[in-house]
Amino acid sequence: MPVITPAQAGGVNVCAFLDTLAFAEIGKPMLSDPRTDNGYRVIVGSLPSKLILMDDYGDHPNRLVRIRKGLSSTAAGRYQQLYRYWGHYRALLALPDFGPLSQDRCAIQQVREQKALHLIQEGRIADAIHRCRNIWASLPGAGYGQHEYSLERLLYEYQRAKGVLCDADKTWYERALLERRHPA
Repeated sequence: MPVITPAQAGGVNVCAFLDTLAFAEIGKPMLSDPRTDNGYRVIVGSLPSKLILMDDYGDHPNRLVRIRKGLSSTAAGRYQQLYRYWGHYRALLALPDFGPLSQDRCAIQQVREQKALHLIQEGRIADAIHRCRNIWASLPGAGYGQHEYSLERLLYEYQRAKGVLCDADKTWYERALLERRHPA
Protein backbone atom coordinates (compact mmCIF):
# COMPACT_ATOMS: atom_id res chain seq x y z
CA MET A 1 0.00 0.00 0.00
CA PRO A 2 1.11 3.54 -0.56
CA VAL A 3 1.89 5.68 2.48
CA ILE A 4 -0.71 8.28 1.50
CA THR A 5 -4.16 7.63 2.96
CA PRO A 6 -7.25 7.21 0.78
CA ALA A 7 -8.59 10.49 2.19
CA GLN A 8 -5.40 12.34 1.17
CA ALA A 9 -5.15 10.57 -2.20
CA GLY A 10 -8.71 11.09 -3.38
CA GLY A 11 -10.12 7.68 -2.56
CA VAL A 12 -9.41 3.98 -2.29
CA ASN A 13 -9.28 3.64 -6.09
CA VAL A 14 -6.40 6.14 -6.27
CA CYS A 15 -4.42 4.14 -3.71
CA ALA A 16 -5.15 0.95 -5.65
CA PHE A 17 -3.95 2.63 -8.84
CA LEU A 18 -0.71 3.65 -7.10
CA ASP A 19 -0.22 0.03 -6.04
CA THR A 20 -0.82 -1.04 -9.65
CA LEU A 21 1.78 1.43 -10.94
CA ALA A 22 4.30 0.22 -8.35
CA PHE A 23 3.66 -3.39 -9.36
CA ALA A 24 4.12 -2.53 -13.04
CA GLU A 25 7.24 -0.44 -12.53
CA ILE A 26 9.24 -2.48 -10.03
CA GLY A 27 7.43 -5.80 -9.59
CA LYS A 28 6.05 -7.84 -6.74
CA PRO A 29 9.37 -9.36 -5.56
CA MET A 30 10.95 -5.95 -4.98
CA LEU A 31 7.80 -4.51 -3.42
CA SER A 32 7.75 -7.35 -0.89
CA ASP A 33 11.48 -7.17 -0.05
CA PRO A 34 11.72 -5.29 3.28
CA ARG A 35 15.00 -3.67 2.22
CA THR A 36 13.14 -1.66 -0.45
CA ASP A 37 10.72 -0.03 2.01
CA ASN A 38 7.73 -1.12 -0.11
CA GLY A 39 9.59 -0.02 -3.25
CA TYR A 40 10.22 3.56 -2.17
CA ARG A 41 14.02 3.06 -2.07
CA VAL A 42 14.41 1.27 -5.45
CA ILE A 43 16.65 2.76 -8.13
CA VAL A 44 16.18 1.83 -11.78
CA GLY A 45 18.17 -1.19 -12.88
CA SER A 46 17.39 -3.12 -9.71
CA LEU A 47 16.62 -6.79 -9.87
CA PRO A 48 15.31 -8.94 -7.03
CA SER A 49 18.74 -10.58 -6.93
CA LYS A 50 20.67 -7.30 -7.25
CA LEU A 51 19.02 -4.36 -5.54
CA ILE A 52 20.19 -0.80 -6.11
CA LEU A 53 18.76 1.27 -3.27
CA MET A 54 18.73 4.90 -2.19
CA ASP A 55 20.66 5.61 1.00
CA ASP A 56 18.18 8.21 2.25
CA TYR A 57 15.11 10.16 1.23
CA GLY A 58 16.65 13.65 1.39
CA ASP A 59 16.34 14.18 -2.36
CA HIS A 60 15.92 12.29 -5.62
CA PRO A 61 19.17 10.32 -6.03
CA ASN A 62 19.77 11.56 -9.64
CA ARG A 63 21.75 8.44 -10.45
CA LEU A 64 22.09 7.70 -14.16
CA VAL A 65 21.96 3.93 -14.65
CA ARG A 66 22.68 2.22 -17.92
CA ILE A 67 19.98 -0.38 -18.45
CA ARG A 68 21.37 -1.68 -21.73
CA LYS A 69 23.10 -0.24 -24.77
CA GLY A 70 21.19 2.84 -25.83
CA LEU A 71 19.00 3.02 -22.70
CA SER A 72 19.91 4.85 -19.52
CA SER A 73 17.62 6.31 -16.87
CA THR A 74 17.51 8.25 -13.62
CA ALA A 75 14.22 6.66 -12.51
CA ALA A 76 13.91 6.09 -8.79
CA GLY A 77 11.40 5.25 -6.11
CA ARG A 78 8.19 3.29 -5.99
CA TYR A 79 6.90 4.87 -9.20
CA GLN A 80 10.27 5.18 -10.94
CA GLN A 81 10.10 8.95 -11.21
CA LEU A 82 12.69 10.66 -13.40
CA TYR A 83 15.10 13.20 -11.98
CA ARG A 84 14.59 15.70 -14.80
CA TYR A 85 11.00 16.26 -13.62
CA TRP A 86 11.60 16.01 -9.88
CA GLY A 87 12.60 19.64 -9.29
CA HIS A 88 9.42 20.88 -10.93
CA TYR A 89 7.19 18.63 -8.81
CA ARG A 90 9.12 19.30 -5.64
CA ALA A 91 8.54 23.04 -6.06
CA LEU A 92 4.96 22.75 -7.35
CA LEU A 93 3.81 20.55 -4.47
CA ALA A 94 6.19 22.00 -1.83
CA LEU A 95 7.56 18.52 -1.17
CA PRO A 96 10.10 18.39 1.67
CA ASP A 97 12.06 15.40 0.36
CA PHE A 98 11.88 12.29 -1.85
CA GLY A 99 10.29 10.27 0.92
CA PRO A 100 7.33 7.92 0.53
CA LEU A 101 4.59 10.53 0.98
CA SER A 102 6.35 12.87 -1.46
CA GLN A 103 6.65 10.09 -4.04
CA ASP A 104 2.93 9.29 -3.65
CA ARG A 105 1.93 12.93 -4.02
CA CYS A 106 4.16 13.38 -7.06
CA ALA A 107 2.68 10.32 -8.78
CA ILE A 108 -0.85 11.53 -8.10
CA GLN A 109 0.03 14.92 -9.58
CA GLN A 110 1.39 13.24 -12.69
CA VAL A 111 -1.86 11.28 -12.98
CA ARG A 112 -3.86 14.48 -12.47
CA GLU A 113 -1.92 16.21 -15.26
CA GLN A 114 -2.85 13.38 -17.62
CA LYS A 115 -6.50 14.11 -16.76
CA ALA A 116 -6.80 10.60 -15.40
CA LEU A 117 -7.52 11.19 -11.70
CA HIS A 118 -11.29 11.44 -12.14
CA LEU A 119 -11.20 8.32 -14.34
CA ILE A 120 -9.53 6.38 -11.53
CA GLN A 121 -12.01 7.67 -8.97
CA GLU A 122 -14.82 6.45 -11.27
CA GLY A 123 -13.14 3.04 -11.72
CA ARG A 124 -12.39 3.67 -15.39
CA ILE A 125 -8.94 2.14 -15.09
CA ALA A 126 -8.44 1.08 -18.72
CA ASP A 127 -8.91 4.71 -19.78
CA ALA A 128 -6.65 5.96 -16.98
CA ILE A 129 -3.90 3.52 -17.95
CA HIS A 130 -4.17 4.65 -21.56
CA ARG A 131 -3.82 8.31 -20.52
CA CYS A 132 -0.82 7.61 -18.27
CA ARG A 133 1.14 5.34 -20.61
CA ASN A 134 3.43 8.16 -21.74
CA ILE A 135 4.74 8.54 -18.17
CA TRP A 136 5.18 4.93 -17.06
CA ALA A 137 7.06 2.68 -19.50
CA SER A 138 5.53 -0.50 -18.10
CA LEU A 139 1.98 0.41 -19.11
CA PRO A 140 0.53 -1.13 -22.27
CA GLY A 141 1.18 0.99 -25.35
CA ALA A 142 3.92 3.07 -23.72
CA GLY A 143 6.32 2.31 -26.55
CA TYR A 144 9.60 2.90 -24.69
CA GLY A 145 11.06 -0.45 -25.67
CA GLN A 146 10.73 -1.85 -22.16
CA HIS A 147 8.52 -4.62 -20.82
CA GLU A 148 4.85 -3.58 -20.91
CA TYR A 149 2.22 -5.40 -18.87
CA SER A 150 -1.08 -6.37 -20.44
CA LEU A 151 -4.20 -4.45 -19.52
CA GLU A 152 -5.67 -7.71 -18.23
CA ARG A 153 -2.80 -8.18 -15.76
CA LEU A 154 -2.96 -4.58 -14.57
CA LEU A 155 -6.72 -4.77 -13.99
CA TYR A 156 -6.08 -7.94 -11.98
CA GLU A 157 -3.47 -6.18 -9.83
CA TYR A 158 -5.72 -3.14 -9.42
CA GLN A 159 -8.52 -5.35 -8.07
CA ARG A 160 -6.06 -7.20 -5.82
CA ALA A 161 -5.23 -3.78 -4.35
CA LYS A 162 -8.95 -3.34 -3.50
CA GLY A 163 -9.71 -1.01 -6.40
CA VAL A 164 -13.24 -1.04 -7.80
CA LEU A 165 -13.74 -1.23 -11.56
CA CYS A 166 -16.54 0.53 -13.40
CA ASP A 167 -19.06 -1.79 -15.04
CA ALA A 168 -17.52 -1.50 -18.54
CA ASP A 169 -14.00 -2.37 -17.32
CA LYS A 170 -15.34 -5.18 -15.15
CA THR A 171 -17.25 -6.64 -18.11
CA TRP A 172 -14.18 -6.37 -20.38
CA TYR A 173 -11.97 -8.00 -17.77
CA GLU A 174 -14.38 -10.87 -17.15
CA ARG A 175 -14.73 -11.45 -20.91
CA ALA A 176 -10.94 -11.46 -21.31
CA LEU A 177 -10.61 -14.07 -18.58
CA LEU A 178 -13.31 -16.21 -20.14
CA GLU A 179 -11.71 -15.99 -23.60
CA ARG A 180 -8.34 -16.95 -22.15
CA ARG A 181 -9.87 -20.04 -20.53
CA HIS A 182 -11.97 -20.95 -23.56
CA PRO A 183 -10.35 -19.61 -26.77
CA ALA A 184 -12.53 -19.57 -29.88
